[in-house]
Amino acid sequence: MAEEEIFILTDHDGSEREFKELFSFDSKDFNRAYIILEPVSVNEGEDMDVVPFIYDKDADEGMLQPLETDEEYDMVEEVMNTIFNDPKLQ
Repeated sequence: MAEEEIFILTDHDGSEREFKELFSFDSKDFNRAYIILEPVSVNEGEDMDVVPFIYDKDADEGMLQPLETDEEYDMVEEVMNTIFNDPKLQ
């Protein structure tokens, strides 16, 4: 089994948090790859927020980039809803 890659993200307060890949996918419409990350650990009573990014695994720097347009957000949200709500895909 391959070792899981851990992404360390810094929030707007400067706090670092570890995330792991929940799933990734390619979009032909946007000609990009996307990755959905989830926290490695969640404190009791805390919501588990997933975070989407444009994903360029071959980039030396800037591997994760924020989504750029409302259309991208809508597409990623649709993919996430499909995966999270379809028991065959879970």
